[in-house]
Amino acid sequence: MIKPFSLSKTGMAIAFILITAVVGTGIFSLLLPQLPAFAQDESNLPEISPLLVAAGLERPVGIAHAADGSGRLFIVEQQGQILILEAQRVETSFLDIRDRVASPASGGGNEQGLLGLAFPPDYAEKGYFYVYYTMRTGDNVLSRFFTTENPNLADPNSEEQILTFPHPQYQNHNGGQLAFGPDGYLYIGVGDGGSGGDPFGNAQNPASLNGKLLRIDVEMETSIYKPGSGSNTIIWDFNCLNGAGINYPSAYLIPADNPFRDDPEYRPEIWALGLRNPWRFSFDRENGDLYIADVGQDRWEEINYQPAGSGGGQNYGWNILEGKECYGSVSCDPDGLILPVHVYPNSSSPNCSITGGYVYRGDEIPALEGVYIFGDFCSGSIWGLQRDGDTWKQALLTSTSFMISAFGEDEQGEIYIADMIGGGIYKLNLK
Repeated sequence: MIKPFSLSKTGMAIAFILITAVVGTGIFSLLLPQLPAFAQDESNLPEISPLLVAAGLERPVGIAHAADGSGRLFIVEQQGQILILEAQRVETSFLDIRDRVASPASGGGNEQGLLGLAFPPDYAEKGYFYVYYTMRTGDNVLSRFFTTENPNLADPNSEEQILTFPHPQYQNHNGGQLAFGPDGYLYIGVGDGGSGGDPFGNAQNPASLNGKLLRIDVEMETSIYKPGSGSNTIIWDFNCLNGAGINYPSAYLIPADNPFRDDPEYRPEIWALGLRNPWRFSFDRENGDLYIADVGQDRWEEINYQPAGSGGGQNYGWNILEGKECYGSVSCDPDGLILPVHVYPNSSSPNCSITGGYVYRGDEIPALEGVYIFGDFCSGSIWGLQRDGDTWKQALLTSTSFMISAFGEDEQGEIYIADMIGGGIYKLNLK
């Protein structure tokens, strides 16, 4: 999610970065303008003034709705609680698993905690949901929980651990975003495992789930263990996942069209690779396009774009590239790598860590229709990104004092913002 803010980062000393090229050798050249931190393209986008709708939260890091017609928003707190925001009031604890979550409150790392929440299609009928959190062991886990007869209360003892992500010795770069795509499959953003520069090479390692975007089928009928069935731990079996000898319930299946399903060198769950810490990604609810905001290292924050129907398999370059530049050297081979559609610098204050948002599809701010909304954790800036043919234009919508940890949508497509340190939830609102 968030890189520790460092005052040692130097200011921009170079207006353009020219990477030396050798034609025909696979080494590439790149002339990349470095824009000032708050530079804007000309735009007719309106200014916004976020409206406070809830306060007093403890390190909110996620906002989700259940698409069940209730109008509720579910607020994820890093230390291990999910609260319900209803009628601009937070009074209900939906799930409390602080007893098993590693977080700053329990002595864990700054980027550990309860990090992701997703409700499946037809949640109102199914009554279960998915979370991603850091266990006290330091590994991350995808789990399913069931609600009780009270729709505002989940059973913390109903946990089914579906997939565990072994994490290297470091505490950062856990990822954590969960989202069901238009295809009904669950997408999971997993960080590269931490430290700086991906020292284990996880993001480019096809046998590792770290540094990847995953796509799995958790909604097949045989996957469901009801609470009280005798086991809340589901065993993952590789042969079962690949279709051999499926004779007992499994945790999840691999979609038939996953790009690496039949490649023995790759984990079949992988949808895309070459990511550093895809803290937040989202689908455009209107057309299914995918936007992946990947937190950068020392120079660039980036947004990767994947049009609906792309088929997956993209390699977004980390740690060969950071943004559109070679990482750690003056030359590299970009063959087969997908460049981000947008970058902005983090090498000077105040920017440090991108927080991905959503394409606006609400009704209250028509001028933002189709605009991708995102922000920066340290600067508190909120921008809009628009596509104009083959180019993408960034415009500053507002500057805030927030430490922006997440954006979220309600059922109508209106967008909300989480201020992690201030503990507030804000609604995107016209100035």
